Amino acid sequence: MTDATAPAALTARKVPLRDRLPVISHLRRSVGLQRTMLVIGLVITSVFVLTAVLAPVLAPYGFSQQEAGGTKFGTQHAPNAMNILGTTVGGYDVLSRVIWGAQTALLVILCAIAFSIFLGIFLGLVSGYFGGWIDRVLVVLCDAIYAFPSLLLAIVMSIAITKGQSTLWGGILATAISITVVFVPQYFRVIRAEVVRVKAEPFVESARVIGVPTARILLRHVLRNSTRSLPVVVTLNASEALLTLAGLGFLGFGIEATAAAEWGYDLNRSVSDVTSGIWWTAIPPGVAIVLAVLGITLVGESLNDLSDPRLRTRRRARNAPAPLAPAAPAPVAPAGSPASTPSDGSPA
Repeated sequence: MTDATAPAALTARKVPLRDRLPVISHLRRSVGLQRTMLVIGLVITSVFVLTAVLAPVLAPYGFSQQEAGGTKFGTQHAPNAMNILGTTVGGYDVLSRVIWGAQTALLVILCAIAFSIFLGIFLGLVSGYFGGWIDRVLVVLCDAIYAFPSLLLAIVMSIAITKGQSTLWGGILATAISITVVFVPQYFRVIRAEVVRVKAEPFVESARVIGVPTARILLRHVLRNSTRSLPVVVTLNASEALLTLAGLGFLGFGIEATAAAEWGYDLNRSVSDVTSGIWWTAIPPGVAIVLAVLGITLVGESLNDLSDPRLRTRRRARNAPAPLAPAAPAPVAPAGSPASTPSDGSPA
Protein backbone atom coordinates (compact mmCIF):
# COMPACT_ATOMS: atom_id res chain seq x y z
CA MET A 1 0.00 0.00 0.00
CA THR A 2 1.40 3.41 -0.97
CA ASP A 3 1.55 6.47 1.22
CA ALA A 4 -1.25 8.12 -0.78
CA THR A 5 -3.70 5.29 -0.25
CA ALA A 6 -2.95 4.77 3.47
CA PRO A 7 -4.84 7.87 4.77
CA ALA A 8 -7.79 7.03 2.54
CA ALA A 9 -7.98 3.53 4.00
CA LEU A 10 -7.82 4.88 7.55
CA THR A 11 -10.57 7.40 6.77
CA ALA A 12 -12.77 4.69 5.26
CA ARG A 13 -12.52 2.62 8.46
CA LYS A 14 -13.57 5.50 10.69
CA VAL A 15 -17.05 4.98 12.16
CA PRO A 16 -19.45 7.91 11.60
CA LEU A 17 -20.66 9.83 14.64
CA ARG A 18 -24.29 8.79 14.13
CA ASP A 19 -23.27 5.13 14.41
CA ARG A 20 -21.55 5.77 17.75
CA LEU A 21 -24.43 7.52 19.53
CA PRO A 22 -26.07 5.15 22.05
CA VAL A 23 -29.70 5.11 20.90
CA ILE A 24 -29.08 5.82 17.18
CA SER A 25 -26.50 3.05 16.86
CA HIS A 26 -28.81 0.56 18.59
CA LEU A 27 -31.69 1.59 16.34
CA ARG A 28 -29.59 1.02 13.19
CA ARG A 29 -28.56 -2.45 14.42
CA SER A 30 -32.06 -3.55 15.43
CA VAL A 31 -34.25 -5.72 13.19
CA GLY A 32 -37.74 -7.22 13.26
CA LEU A 33 -39.62 -7.28 16.56
CA GLN A 34 -36.65 -5.80 18.40
CA ARG A 35 -36.76 -2.68 16.23
CA THR A 36 -40.54 -2.43 16.63
CA MET A 37 -40.26 -2.49 20.42
CA LEU A 38 -37.48 0.11 20.37
CA VAL A 39 -39.42 2.43 18.04
CA ILE A 40 -42.61 2.15 20.13
CA GLY A 41 -40.63 2.87 23.29
CA LEU A 42 -38.93 5.88 21.70
CA VAL A 43 -42.26 7.29 20.48
CA ILE A 44 -43.94 6.94 23.90
CA THR A 45 -40.90 8.36 25.69
CA SER A 46 -40.70 11.29 23.25
CA VAL A 47 -44.37 12.12 23.81
CA PHE A 48 -43.79 11.99 27.58
CA VAL A 49 -40.77 14.30 27.37
CA LEU A 50 -42.49 16.75 24.99
CA THR A 51 -45.56 16.85 27.23
CA ALA A 52 -43.37 17.66 30.23
CA VAL A 53 -41.43 20.36 28.40
CA LEU A 54 -44.51 21.97 26.84
CA ALA A 55 -46.71 21.64 29.95
CA PRO A 56 -47.22 25.43 30.32
CA VAL A 57 -48.49 25.52 26.73
CA LEU A 58 -50.53 22.29 26.65
CA ALA A 59 -52.20 22.50 30.06
CA PRO A 60 -55.46 24.48 29.96
CA TYR A 61 -55.09 25.56 33.61
CA GLY A 62 -52.51 25.60 36.37
CA PHE A 63 -51.90 22.49 38.46
CA SER A 64 -53.43 24.14 41.55
CA GLN A 65 -56.01 26.33 39.78
CA GLN A 66 -59.58 25.89 41.01
CA GLU A 67 -61.46 28.49 38.98
CA ALA A 68 -61.43 30.16 35.56
CA GLY A 69 -63.15 33.39 34.56
CA GLY A 70 -64.63 33.79 38.02
CA THR A 71 -66.31 30.35 37.86
CA LYS A 72 -65.22 27.65 40.29
CA PHE A 73 -64.60 24.18 38.87
CA GLY A 74 -66.36 22.34 41.67
CA THR A 75 -65.36 18.97 43.10
CA GLN A 76 -65.64 15.59 41.36
CA HIS A 77 -67.46 17.03 38.36
CA ALA A 78 -67.79 14.72 35.38
CA PRO A 79 -66.01 15.61 32.11
CA ASN A 80 -67.54 18.73 30.57
CA ALA A 81 -66.71 21.60 28.23
CA MET A 82 -64.73 23.52 30.85
CA ASN A 83 -62.96 20.46 32.32
CA ILE A 84 -62.38 17.90 29.57
CA LEU A 85 -61.44 15.10 31.99
CA GLY A 86 -63.47 16.34 34.93
CA THR A 87 -62.29 17.61 38.30
CA THR A 88 -60.73 15.97 41.36
CA VAL A 89 -61.98 15.80 44.93
CA GLY A 90 -59.90 18.90 45.66
CA GLY A 91 -61.50 20.88 42.82
CA TYR A 92 -58.53 20.73 40.40
CA ASP A 93 -58.72 20.09 36.67
CA VAL A 94 -57.73 16.46 35.97
CA LEU A 95 -56.24 17.08 32.51
CA SER A 96 -54.11 19.96 33.74
CA ARG A 97 -52.74 17.95 36.66
CA VAL A 98 -51.91 15.01 34.38
CA ILE A 99 -49.96 17.28 32.01
CA TRP A 100 -48.17 19.14 34.81
CA GLY A 101 -47.46 15.80 36.49
CA ALA A 102 -45.35 14.80 33.50
CA GLN A 103 -43.13 17.82 34.16
CA THR A 104 -42.72 16.89 37.83
CA ALA A 105 -41.90 13.29 36.92
CA LEU A 106 -39.31 14.35 34.34
CA LEU A 107 -37.61 16.74 36.77
CA VAL A 108 -37.41 14.07 39.46
CA ILE A 109 -36.04 11.50 36.98
CA LEU A 110 -33.37 13.89 35.69
CA CYS A 111 -32.28 14.97 39.17
CA ALA A 112 -32.22 11.43 40.53
CA ILE A 113 -30.25 10.03 37.59
CA ALA A 114 -27.80 12.96 37.61
CA PHE A 115 -27.09 12.57 41.33
CA SER A 116 -26.83 8.77 41.05
CA ILE A 117 -24.51 8.86 38.03
CA PHE A 118 -22.00 11.28 39.53
CA LEU A 119 -21.89 9.64 42.94
CA GLY A 120 -22.02 6.07 41.63
CA ILE A 121 -19.32 6.69 39.00
CA PHE A 122 -17.01 8.38 41.51
CA LEU A 123 -17.34 5.62 44.10
CA GLY A 124 -17.06 2.83 41.51
CA LEU A 125 -14.01 4.44 39.92
CA VAL A 126 -12.18 4.85 43.23
CA SER A 127 -13.16 1.42 44.52
CA GLY A 128 -12.30 -0.51 41.36
CA TYR A 129 -9.01 1.23 40.63
CA PHE A 130 -7.41 1.49 44.07
CA GLY A 131 -8.90 -1.63 45.69
CA GLY A 132 -7.73 -2.50 49.19
CA TRP A 133 -9.69 -1.55 52.27
CA ILE A 134 -11.50 1.26 50.40
CA ASP A 135 -12.91 -1.30 47.98
CA ARG A 136 -13.98 -3.66 50.76
CA VAL A 137 -15.72 -0.93 52.76
CA LEU A 138 -17.57 0.50 49.75
CA VAL A 139 -18.64 -2.95 48.52
CA VAL A 140 -20.04 -3.91 51.94
CA LEU A 141 -21.82 -0.54 52.30
CA CYS A 142 -23.39 -0.67 48.83
CA ASP A 143 -24.43 -4.31 49.30
CA ALA A 144 -26.15 -3.36 52.56
CA ILE A 145 -28.02 -0.52 50.85
CA TYR A 146 -28.87 -2.72 47.86
CA ALA A 147 -30.29 -5.44 50.12
CA PHE A 148 -32.60 -2.96 51.87
CA PRO A 149 -36.13 -2.63 50.38
CA SER A 150 -35.87 0.26 47.93
CA LEU A 151 -39.29 1.81 48.52
CA LEU A 152 -38.95 1.60 52.30
CA LEU A 153 -35.50 3.19 52.09
CA ALA A 154 -36.90 5.97 49.90
CA ILE A 155 -39.70 6.57 52.43
CA VAL A 156 -37.23 6.83 55.31
CA MET A 157 -34.99 9.20 53.38
CA SER A 158 -37.95 11.32 52.27
CA ILE A 159 -39.15 11.73 55.84
CA ALA A 160 -35.64 12.59 57.03
CA ILE A 161 -35.12 15.18 54.27
CA THR A 162 -38.50 16.92 53.93
CA LYS A 163 -39.59 16.83 57.62
CA GLY A 164 -43.17 17.32 56.42
CA GLN A 165 -42.37 20.45 54.36
CA SER A 166 -43.06 19.79 50.65
CA THR A 167 -42.40 22.82 48.47
CA LEU A 168 -41.97 22.55 44.70
CA TRP A 169 -38.19 22.26 44.42
CA GLY A 170 -37.83 21.05 47.98
CA GLY A 171 -40.12 18.11 47.29
CA ILE A 172 -38.51 17.39 43.92
CA LEU A 173 -34.98 17.46 45.33
CA ALA A 174 -35.99 15.47 48.42
CA THR A 175 -37.61 12.79 46.26
CA ALA A 176 -34.64 12.78 43.87
CA ILE A 177 -32.15 12.40 46.73
CA SER A 178 -34.26 9.62 48.22
CA ILE A 179 -34.20 7.78 44.90
CA THR A 180 -30.48 8.50 44.52
CA VAL A 181 -29.68 6.57 47.68
CA VAL A 182 -31.43 3.56 46.14
CA PHE A 183 -29.73 3.84 42.73
CA VAL A 184 -26.12 4.56 43.73
CA PRO A 185 -25.30 0.88 44.46
CA GLN A 186 -26.41 -0.10 40.96
CA TYR A 187 -24.12 2.41 39.23
CA PHE A 188 -21.37 1.53 41.70
CA ARG A 189 -21.50 -2.16 40.79
CA VAL A 190 -21.53 -1.53 37.03
CA ILE A 191 -18.67 0.99 37.04
CA ARG A 192 -16.54 -0.97 39.54
CA ALA A 193 -16.78 -4.16 37.45
CA GLU A 194 -15.76 -2.27 34.30
CA VAL A 195 -12.89 -0.48 36.08
CA VAL A 196 -11.51 -3.74 37.46
CA ARG A 197 -11.49 -5.11 33.90
CA VAL A 198 -10.05 -2.00 32.22
CA LYS A 199 -7.24 -1.32 34.72
CA ALA A 200 -5.65 -4.68 33.80
CA GLU A 201 -5.42 -3.71 30.10
CA PRO A 202 -1.94 -3.12 28.61
CA PHE A 203 -2.57 0.54 27.76
CA VAL A 204 -3.27 1.33 31.43
CA GLU A 205 -0.13 -0.50 32.51
CA SER A 206 1.85 1.42 29.87
CA ALA A 207 0.48 4.73 31.13
CA ARG A 208 1.61 3.86 34.67
CA VAL A 209 5.09 2.88 33.48
CA ILE A 210 5.73 6.12 31.59
CA GLY A 211 4.63 8.17 34.61
CA VAL A 212 1.19 9.49 33.59
CA PRO A 213 -0.53 11.09 36.62
CA THR A 214 -3.15 8.96 38.34
CA ALA A 215 -5.93 11.50 37.80
CA ARG A 216 -5.26 11.52 34.07
CA ILE A 217 -5.24 7.72 33.94
CA LEU A 218 -8.55 7.58 35.78
CA LEU A 219 -10.31 10.17 33.63
CA ARG A 220 -8.79 9.66 30.20
CA HIS A 221 -8.01 5.95 30.09
CA VAL A 222 -10.13 4.11 32.66
CA LEU A 223 -13.34 6.15 32.84
CA ARG A 224 -13.71 6.58 29.08
CA ASN A 225 -13.61 2.80 28.62
CA SER A 226 -15.86 1.95 31.59
CA THR A 227 -19.11 3.75 30.71
CA ARG A 228 -20.30 1.72 27.70
CA SER A 229 -23.18 0.11 29.63
CA LEU A 230 -24.37 3.32 31.33
CA PRO A 231 -27.08 4.18 28.72
CA VAL A 232 -28.76 0.85 29.42
CA VAL A 233 -28.64 1.34 33.20
CA VAL A 234 -29.90 4.93 32.90
CA THR A 235 -32.99 3.97 30.89
CA LEU A 236 -33.84 1.07 33.17
CA ASN A 237 -33.41 3.21 36.30
CA ALA A 238 -35.53 6.02 34.84
CA SER A 239 -38.61 3.79 34.90
CA GLU A 240 -37.77 2.67 38.45
CA ALA A 241 -37.43 6.32 39.51
CA LEU A 242 -40.87 7.09 38.10
CA LEU A 243 -42.41 4.14 39.93
CA THR A 244 -40.67 5.12 43.17
CA LEU A 245 -41.94 8.68 42.83
CA ALA A 246 -45.48 7.41 42.22
CA GLY A 247 -45.19 5.05 45.18
CA LEU A 248 -44.04 7.83 47.50
CA GLY A 249 -46.88 10.06 46.34
CA PHE A 250 -49.46 7.29 46.69
CA LEU A 251 -48.34 6.55 50.24
CA GLY A 252 -48.51 10.24 51.15
CA PHE A 253 -44.76 10.94 51.30
CA GLY A 254 -44.49 12.80 48.00
CA ILE A 255 -45.20 16.37 46.92
CA GLU A 256 -48.31 18.20 48.11
CA ALA A 257 -50.99 19.17 45.59
CA THR A 258 -50.48 22.89 46.11
CA ALA A 259 -46.70 22.61 45.51
CA ALA A 260 -46.73 20.57 42.26
CA ALA A 261 -48.81 18.07 40.33
CA GLU A 262 -47.83 14.48 41.03
CA TRP A 263 -49.51 11.37 39.62
CA GLY A 264 -49.06 9.20 42.72
CA TYR A 265 -50.65 11.81 44.97
CA ASP A 266 -53.62 12.13 42.61
CA LEU A 267 -54.09 8.36 42.66
CA ASN A 268 -54.05 8.40 46.45
CA ARG A 269 -56.76 11.06 46.55
CA SER A 270 -58.93 9.17 44.05
CA VAL A 271 -59.02 5.81 45.85
CA SER A 272 -62.30 6.62 47.58
CA ASP A 273 -63.78 7.87 44.29
CA VAL A 274 -63.49 4.49 42.57
CA THR A 275 -66.02 2.83 44.87
CA SER A 276 -68.48 5.64 44.12
CA GLY A 277 -68.30 5.17 40.36
CA ILE A 278 -66.16 8.27 39.78
CA TRP A 279 -63.62 6.93 37.28
CA TRP A 280 -62.23 10.15 35.80
CA THR A 281 -60.11 11.05 38.82
CA ALA A 282 -58.16 7.75 38.87
CA ILE A 283 -57.85 6.51 35.28
CA PRO A 284 -55.97 9.47 33.66
CA PRO A 285 -53.05 9.58 36.17
CA GLY A 286 -52.93 5.79 36.27
CA VAL A 287 -52.77 5.52 32.48
CA ALA A 288 -50.09 8.25 32.43
CA ILE A 289 -47.91 6.26 34.86
CA VAL A 290 -48.37 3.03 32.89
CA LEU A 291 -47.57 4.61 29.51
CA ALA A 292 -44.52 6.53 30.76
CA VAL A 293 -43.06 3.47 32.50
CA LEU A 294 -43.89 1.27 29.48
CA GLY A 295 -42.13 3.58 27.03
CA ILE A 296 -38.98 3.95 29.12
CA THR A 297 -38.89 0.21 29.89
CA LEU A 298 -39.21 -0.73 26.21
CA VAL A 299 -36.28 1.53 25.37
CA GLY A 300 -34.18 0.16 28.23
CA GLU A 301 -34.89 -3.50 27.51
CA SER A 302 -34.26 -3.03 23.79
CA LEU A 303 -30.92 -1.33 24.46
CA ASN A 304 -30.03 -4.11 26.89
CA ASP A 305 -30.74 -6.81 24.29
CA LEU A 306 -28.89 -4.99 21.52
CA SER A 307 -25.87 -4.45 23.76
CA ASP A 308 -25.53 -8.20 24.35
CA PRO A 309 -22.89 -9.53 21.90
CA ARG A 310 -24.40 -13.02 22.06
CA LEU A 311 -27.70 -11.77 20.62
CA ARG A 312 -25.85 -9.85 17.89
CA THR A 313 -23.86 -13.02 17.03
CA ARG A 314 -27.00 -15.09 16.77
CA ARG A 315 -28.65 -12.47 14.58
CA ARG A 316 -25.64 -12.38 12.22
CA ALA A 317 -25.59 -16.17 12.06
CA ARG A 318 -29.30 -16.26 11.28
CA ASN A 319 -28.95 -13.72 8.47
CA ALA A 320 -25.82 -15.33 6.96
CA PRO A 321 -26.30 -17.44 3.76
CA ALA A 322 -26.52 -21.18 4.22
CA PRO A 323 -23.28 -23.07 3.43
CA LEU A 324 -23.12 -25.12 0.24
CA ALA A 325 -23.84 -28.84 0.66
CA PRO A 326 -20.78 -31.09 0.07
CA ALA A 327 -20.72 -33.14 -3.11
CA ALA A 328 -21.91 -36.74 -2.75
CA PRO A 329 -19.06 -39.30 -2.87
CA ALA A 330 -18.82 -41.59 -5.93
CA PRO A 331 -20.28 -45.06 -5.41
CA VAL A 332 -17.79 -47.83 -4.67
CA ALA A 333 -18.19 -51.18 -6.42
CA PRO A 334 -18.69 -54.11 -4.02
CA ALA A 335 -15.84 -56.53 -3.55
CA GLY A 336 -15.79 -59.51 -5.94
CA SER A 337 -17.91 -57.85 -8.61
CA PRO A 338 -16.48 -57.70 -12.13
CA ALA A 339 -14.91 -54.40 -13.03
CA SER A 340 -16.84 -52.35 -15.54
CA THR A 341 -15.25 -52.08 -18.95
CA PRO A 342 -15.57 -49.29 -21.41
CA SER A 343 -17.55 -49.72 -24.59
CA ASP A 344 -14.33 -50.24 -26.64
CA GLY A 345 -13.39 -53.33 -24.62
CA SER A 346 -10.29 -51.84 -22.93
CA PRO A 347 -9.92 -52.44 -19.17
CA ALA A 348 -11.34 -49.76 -16.94
